[in-house]
Amino acid sequence: MLHHLSILCLSVQVAVASDIYFRSDHGVQNGKAPENFDTPLWKAEPGAGHSTPIIANGRIILTAYESNELATLALDAKSGKVLWRQIAPTSRTEQVHRVGSPASATPACDGKRVYVFFGSYGLLCYDLDGKPVWQHPMPPFQDEFGAASSPVLVDGKLILAQDHDINSFVMALDPATGKQLWKTDRPDAVRSYSTPAVWERNGRKELLVAGALELTSYDPASGKRLWWKTGLARIVIPTPVPSADMIYMASWSPGGDAGQRLTLDAWDSAVKKWDANKDGVLAKAEINNAEVLDRFFRMDLDQSGTLNHHEWDRHAEVFKRAQNAILAIKPSGDGELSDGDIVWKYQRGVPYVATPLAHQNSVWMVKDGGIATRLEARTGRVLSEERLPGIGNYYASPVAGEGKVYFAGELGTVSVVSAGADWKVLGKHDFHEKVYATPVIHDGRLYIRTEKALYCFD
Repeated sequence: MLHHLSILCLSVQVAVASDIYFRSDHGVQNGKAPENFDTPLWKAEPGAGHSTPIIANGRIILTAYESNELATLALDAKSGKVLWRQIAPTSRTEQVHRVGSPASATPACDGKRVYVFFGSYGLLCYDLDGKPVWQHPMPPFQDEFGAASSPVLVDGKLILAQDHDINSFVMALDPATGKQLWKTDRPDAVRSYSTPAVWERNGRKELLVAGALELTSYDPASGKRLWWKTGLARIVIPTPVPSADMIYMASWSPGGDAGQRLTLDAWDSAVKKWDANKDGVLAKAEINNAEVLDRFFRMDLDQSGTLNHHEWDRHAEVFKRAQNAILAIKPSGDGELSDGDIVWKYQRGVPYVATPLAHQNSVWMVKDGGIATRLEARTGRVLSEERLPGIGNYYASPVAGEGKVYFAGELGTVSVVSAGADWKVLGKHDFHEKVYATPVIHDGRLYIRTEKALYCFD
């Protein structure tokens, strides 16, 4: 149920191009990558938060939440020294999941400006020296787990997608002014926390937005819906993974596995069973079902304190259609894709939060419990399925560098695995601090953000 979360979606950046944002490098960096964590080059304490740092122009940029303040910080990448710190001008803090954070969304940078998003406020823009450029406040989202999807950049546009219980949308802003360029409503989308990805097909860039039940492609120039494919989970947190002509889309949510599916009674049966005062709606106090009560807030779309026929049927349909799997999709055209556009599908080891990694003809996944699965990218054939040294949940996404794959578990263990043909654990280190942000590999250094500190290893 996490989000499950706000946690979301936390992944790494540092792209070769000037646009840097959540997973803009797809989790892969060339060059050297450390595997020894005995002694950090430096350690900084920028404040707690789940956002993954980005590195731009020698600056490490991240967000934090401490003492009821939402902060954006820039640190010197060489020393970890704080260069500037700006506080979001908000008097409220959104409610988040019990393991979430109001500072979950990863910043973005185009080499000229820094863009950050807080569900408690909206979008904020600073120059590289921390001077405020513009603000784009947003009303509170109806979602008791908060907001976690991060802003991305494409073709001179700043993109933000937000899927919540109502009023879901994807929009584009002018990065220089914050002016809205277009906004496309997503009326059928219920809460999800996936960050969009940018993909190029036949010379055309596309914006991939994953939400409940459906992956959708939009034209980043206009916001027009290009194509879509159903077959996703009822809550989607991982980011789409484009690789050459394929898109790998993993989604998992409780109650979506075969044999363990959540279902709702038909409305007439539910009313007959629970509508004690015969008013034709269901109040929370009337319902005697833990699964429904646990989801009452998100089902109550108008926040009236009761569930009506429409609200009940909408979520019953979501439960009915939800599928847990990783899909390899090769779109053949526009409009609604057919099942023939799914090259392969795999339903074991699918992550809830962590975005998969496509690297060297393989797709790596890590599932809560520390189960790492490696699939052949073109066929979905299982190459390995092994348990990592670190147990517990995995919110950080795997990253790769110098023939190694890095996995960071919530409880603090970072494991390094060979990207070669045979499974081999090359190293591990227990930070004894919780980890939610994705590791960052950049310029021969590895950056690990725990809930207490940011570590740099050379």
